[in-house]
Amino acid sequence: MRQSEDKGRNGPVAEHKVGSMDITTQEKTFAGFLWFVKWGCILIAAILIFLALVNI
Repeated sequence: MRQSEDKGRNGPVAEHKVGSMDITTQEKTFAGFLWFVKWGCILIAAILIFLALVNI
């Protein structure tokens, strides 16, 4: 089967155009992930500092 005759499950495969996809949702998700990781690391560091200061 040639590539031009290739079909996906829902019909012919669409041609890809670089830069045409809306990635707003992915950008928001990634920004949220980075925010969570940053504050998670800060929280873990604060807990470790607290534990070191009180000698538990």
